[in-house]
Amino acid sequence: MWRFFYIRGDNHPMLSKKDKDKLRGTLFRHLDGLVTAPTAFCLHKNGVLDHLLKEGSADLNALAKAFNANNGYLNVALRILCSQGWLTQELSPDNTNVTYSTTGKSKTAFSYVPVYEEAVNFMSYASKFPSERLGPDAFHKLEQLFKAFKDDFGLDPEGDDEVRDQILRHIEGVIAGPLIVMLGMNGFFHKYFMEASFRAQEYHKDPESFKKILDFLSHLGWFKKKNDTYQFRDEGLFFAKRASAYGVTVSYLPSLIHLDELIFGDPLILKTNSPDTPEKHVHREMNVWGSGGAHSTYFKVVDQIIIELFNKPIDQQPKGILDMGCGNGAFIQHMFDVIENQTERGQMLDDHPLFLVGVDFNDAALKVTRANLIMADIWAKVIWGDIGNPDKLARDLEEDYNIQLRDLLNVRTFLDHNRMWQQPTLASNRKSRSSGAFAFRGKRLRNDLVEDSLLEHLKKWKPYIEKFGLLVIELHTINPEITAKNLGKTASTAYDATHGYSDQFILEVDVFNQLIEEAGMRTEARFFRRYPDNETATVSINLIKGK
Repeated sequence: MWRFFYIRGDNHPMLSKKDKDKLRGTLFRHLDGLVTAPTAFCLHKNGVLDHLLKEGSADLNALAKAFNANNGYLNVALRILCSQGWLTQELSPDNTNVTYSTTGKSKTAFSYVPVYEEAVNFMSYASKFPSERLGPDAFHKLEQLFKAFKDDFGLDPEGDDEVRDQILRHIEGVIAGPLIVMLGMNGFFHKYFMEASFRAQEYHKDPESFKKILDFLSHLGWFKKKNDTYQFRDEGLFFAKRASAYGVTVSYLPSLIHLDELIFGDPLILKTNSPDTPEKHVHREMNVWGSGGAHSTYFKVVDQIIIELFNKPIDQQPKGILDMGCGNGAFIQHMFDVIENQTERGQMLDDHPLFLVGVDFNDAALKVTRANLIMADIWAKVIWGDIGNPDKLARDLEEDYNIQLRDLLNVRTFLDHNRMWQQPTLASNRKSRSSGAFAFRGKRLRNDLVEDSLLEHLKKWKPYIEKFGLLVIELHTINPEITAKNLGKTASTAYDATHGYSDQFILEVDVFNQLIEEAGMRTEARFFRRYPDNETATVSINLIKGK
């Protein structure tokens, strides 16, 4: 389907910081659109938005009853609109309910929501990218969308309507996001050296259809077009270099196209019976591809921590590393390379071998990890394990390999929020500090119980991480009021949606760290990082150890 050539050169003037900030803002608004458009349209279609406009406010329990909705996913959906500034939320003091109220933007925004329809319908085709070819139907839908978009969907162009521009940028994201991911995963942006002029027939065996995509991207300012040839503009190169930034959100299109069922129908429609069954709610290959690009920044900080730990005197070093949720084994390979080539331990591996353990809940991931580590000539044990049951993991390690879990440095990346839900055994009756919307199989989880559950989870791990620590990169939510004030500066709306609809539990950075303290542990302050380093932080790095 695709042919590629790579051209080196740097004939484009550099974008200024102001230009890059503006384009980054567009990218974040695209991600907003990918989740807001299907969410808002689903709520509109089922009458929820009209009801809220009429009443001014309503509590979640009453809304769920009135519209026969699954209150957990309805809560996620309404909170997404809060993050866009179209509603506000207020959690009840006893954690049992949430009240949603309209804002000054609600009437205008809700009146525009029907405009999402064509773009939302296109998502059913886009959810098949890049695993399936773009057939005639998909190209026909794209052509219709391109035309409507260029006409601003008939919205009144007069005046500086902030909400109107917000809606149009959302639709732009619904169209462009899947296309960017499709092109990126198929190598179209390889090394980003597309500086010479090219024609559609050099890349695609259906050039007339492919030209329609290129023409749309040209309309967005990505390409200069002259006659039958195209050339990247600086703006296009900016997005090409960041194609993977769209990958994680776009990978959840299989969930986003089923919001009618998730919110107002069968909440289990996308559930699978075992970890070995292909996932229905996410395009996993795409998710891994997108995650790889996003995680590289954080791994640089992890490297610094690994180097310091394995430069200590040998009797103060861990015997090895356990990577919980090892995926394809890439992180194990990376850490081994860092230790072997950049630490004192790397010079004494013959006398003090490094015990490496890859653990995953998914048998398919374990097979891939084994194969990749063998190919990389890295000795490691690869075993099944459940992040929610460290005691069993510890027993298995001791019985099968005569190694103590507490003697290893435990590491994991973006995993604790994705553990299977476990109801806390002891309710603390705490006043929740989180603004999140959490669900399990369609039912709302009280925020105080989500915090209690994480506390118990951390306490389970405490005996095994007190000595050498848990090095963890974690994802977080932020208060929707903060998100609404920082549109174009954060991807939190997309994170909240994709994780909320798939039963994952992302808490705020400060809430997460406070629960670490409650569990009787501490974070190494000098290693702590949050990204970005302000109130919009959605990622943290912690080395958690005993007090």
